[in-house]
Amino acid sequence: MTTASSAAARTAVHLADGRELLYFDDVPGLDRGAPDPRPLPPHRPRPELRRDEVFDEWIAVAAHRQTRTFLPAEGACPLCPGGPGSEIPAPDYHVAIFENRFPSLGGPAGGRCEVVCFTDDHDASFAGLADDRLATVARAFTDRTRELGRLPGVEEVFVFENRGVEIGATLTHPHGQIYAFPYVTPKARQVLAHEECALCADVAREASGERVVAADEHFVAYVPYAARWPYQVRIVPRRHVPDLPALGEELAVELMGLYAETLRRFDGLFPGTVPYLACWHQAPTGARDRAHLWVEIFTPRRTADKLKYLASVESGAGAFITDVAPEDAAARLRA
Repeated sequence: MTTASSAAARTAVHLADGRELLYFDDVPGLDRGAPDPRPLPPHRPRPELRRDEVFDEWIAVAAHRQTRTFLPAEGACPLCPGGPGSEIPAPDYHVAIFENRFPSLGGPAGGRCEVVCFTDDHDASFAGLADDRLATVARAFTDRTRELGRLPGVEEVFVFENRGVEIGATLTHPHGQIYAFPYVTPKARQVLAHEECALCADVAREASGERVVAADEHFVAYVPYAARWPYQVRIVPRRHVPDLPALGEELAVELMGLYAETLRRFDGLFPGTVPYLACWHQAPTGARDRAHLWVEIFTPRRTADKLKYLASVESGAGAFITDVAPEDAAARLRA
């Protein structure tokens, strides 16, 4: 089954096990009808949600993820197009998004997990994407935020990218993920606990200070005053806006450009590939009037050959200790 919108360059198909696959193209009119030839059984994920009564936290139990693909051999990447084990049957693609075969959510747990592939080039990086591809990614993120937020029971749409084996990425092909949570995540709850918008106040304080890394008319990228990680940046809209759909197409593309620029600055910190985690914090579906869109990027690398490990006080007590002064981190990222 295939449905397409040539005006939006968006094509929806289904994989052999019934999962949805969406192609977002830089230009309309491309043929994305290649079928999935794999003999897969029907997709029936069985994750479970359990609530920790002591800490008032939801925990997803997803034991089937023990068998997910882990650092496959060269030539066996499931995100490269058209191969016998590929999740993306087309011979090429621009941006592809599909339901995760090994999801943490879905089924009885509710919600949904999707994988986002930014390019069919296995050796590329998000920071190196061309402007037209950044615009396509912005359109794809906006589409998924809007559509997933409409699903019954979804309370928060969270977009993220993990890069590097140092932080546990199991595939090296440039990709991210989108989780449609059936609950509001702890960090979102913390931000919403303030009487006034904490991000509006934070960006106002930091917009002209020494921790600014990059900025333009609509967004500010800065190292937080009390950063948890050796190198950490927040990118925040200057005006109060809840999510990518509310930002609008033009500003979403502008934000994507500043995000890519910030990633290039991270790449310049140390030789080789710098591992990082990037998170797009958007408004929970029930708090769009109060929440403020923001992007967070950080790396666990504190020097060229040392990682920041979360030891007992961080992992056990939740008390963070940083090894790099935020002002020094900002100066290095600016340079």
